[in-house]
Amino acid sequence: MADWQLVRTIALALPEVDESGEERTAFRVRGKLFAWAARERDGGGLGIRVEREEKQLILDSNPSVYFSGPHYEGWPGVQIRLEAVGEDELRERLEDAWLIQAPKRLANAFLAERG
Repeated sequence: MADWQLVRTIALALPEVDESGEERTAFRVRGKLFAWAARERDGGGLGIRVEREEKQLILDSNPSVYFSGPHYEGWPGVQIRLEAVGEDELRERLEDAWLIQAPKRLANAFLAERG
């Protein structure tokens, strides 16, 4: 089970990430949003950026963890129920979201460093 402190720890460990927002936390890499606190009216949870062509696969992979409200229809983002996701899976999703939004050189350097 994950919480917002774990989200913050994972997100801020990624290169060049900034955190913003008082009411709704958001994480950006060089100004590009990759993870955020979804609005309660949309179902809440953690919103993350995904590849458009992978969105439905992610949603179908584990409906108890991943969901998408009407506000996300047609947009490459999904929501995560933090109480239902494990730490490793959360880390993987945040890293993937970061890689989607990070500039190519920064993303390639991160991947090369990881081995």
